[in-house]
Amino acid sequence: MSQKIALHTRLKPGKEAEYDSVHARIGDELDAALRAAGVTGWSIWRSGRELFHVVEVADYQAMRKELALNPVNIEWQAVMAELLEVADDYSGADMGLPKVWELP
Repeated sequence: MSQKIALHTRLKPGKEAEYDSVHARIGDELDAALRAAGVTGWSIWRSGRELFHVVEVADYQAMRKELALNPVNIEWQAVMAELLEVADDYSGADMGLPKVWELP
């Protein structure tokens, strides 16, 4: 059984095109790291500077803790820190956005 986690992040002003560009294709090593950490899907939508993510993963907290120590992810997060208003600490303590409603 996998989890579906929603996340929200915000870009720094003027970083929209750069963010889109670096996400046009992530590197094979990052792809492999995400999959090895249990990620089966990750989609991102952008409205202006607002980013909305849906992550499909076996165990969200375990994935975050594993990626916190992965050199490929550490390098990726350094790039993201230049683009996002708040850098991610990958502590694994968060649970994403709370679900308010779902079509039954």
